[in-house]
Amino acid sequence: MEKNFHLERARVSKILMEDMFQIKLGETVAITADSGSDSDLMNALAAAAYAAGGIPLLMWVPKAKQSGQAGMKEWPAAALEAALCKVDVWIDAQSTVMLYSDVWENAFKENKKLRYLVLGDSTIGSLERMFTGFEIPTLKALLNKVREMVMAAKKVQITSANGTDVSYEIDLNYTFDIDDGDFSMPKFGTAPGFVNICPKLGSMNGTIVFDILEGVNKDNQLTFIMEKGSITDVKGERGAADFKKYLAAFEDENMYKISHNMLGLNPGIHSITGELCEDERIWGGVDFGFGHTSAMDMPPYGQEAKSHFDGVVTNVSIYLDYIQIFDNGVVCHPDLIPLVNNLLTN
Repeated sequence: MEKNFHLERARVSKILMEDMFQIKLGETVAITADSGSDSDLMNALAAAAYAAGGIPLLMWVPKAKQSGQAGMKEWPAAALEAALCKVDVWIDAQSTVMLYSDVWENAFKENKKLRYLVLGDSTIGSLERMFTGFEIPTLKALLNKVREMVMAAKKVQITSANGTDVSYEIDLNYTFDIDDGDFSMPKFGTAPGFVNICPKLGSMNGTIVFDILEGVNKDNQLTFIMEKGSITDVKGERGAADFKKYLAAFEDENMYKISHNMLGLNPGIHSITGELCEDERIWGGVDFGFGHTSAMDMPPYGQEAKSHFDGVVTNVSIYLDYIQIFDNGVVCHPDLIPLVNNLLTN
């Protein structure tokens, strides 16, 4: 019998609305969902928004075959944009999300007060691991320090025992984002626990061996060969040919290009679960995203592509200009260790 998660849904929803979004009286809270969404969770989010003093707007749309720009033809885009350009908060809780679509881009372009969070089709168990069990100020302190160290570097190198060895250069013209669970100000928000970097265009070289890759069976470990910021080959005993066909079907050279690199530091996530949103934030791991990049992250034009996909490498070692900050998944830099200890013991 399926476990009843009503209390867990209510708890996560309350934390999101009251502690993280800090909903104020009369604010409009939009929640977009589709047939793949957890209807009980959607109702719990709406109820928590109302209890916090907000006005919930729950919008159900068709489930698109793919997320992002690839789903545009299946959504009532004009009506959605009209609404989302006027709300205070938007929670993108569809199973195929609008993130990086024209709806998303235009909502941010027109609605300067927008506080956005993408949840996707995360299960309630995953949401609990991502959004509970830490104090926002202590996570904020750690992530800000790591971001400061990254921005002071010129080069990032990432290695792993699985064969990953890739490096890229830093471009200070780009956005260096963190998410610590504070969504109380206008923000493009995702689940907390990472530092996000957009590598300098054309600078990534080396090998990435994914422990899990979006759209690929987790037992099919695939390897990307990166040259000048683009995938030049995909290797693996199983699944490599299919993934090459998947990429080629977009007929878009930007789908081969690196978009971003996230350094994972969510204190509640320590193993791969197969839920991508959670896995991207795994403690001591990294996420690599490819394809579309918003102009918000990579000004002034971004990197337009037909879609976006991500993959994760666990237990990495990270070097900033040859100064090591992670060692096989363990935070090892002396300036970071006290902040980690404060986070993990409170």
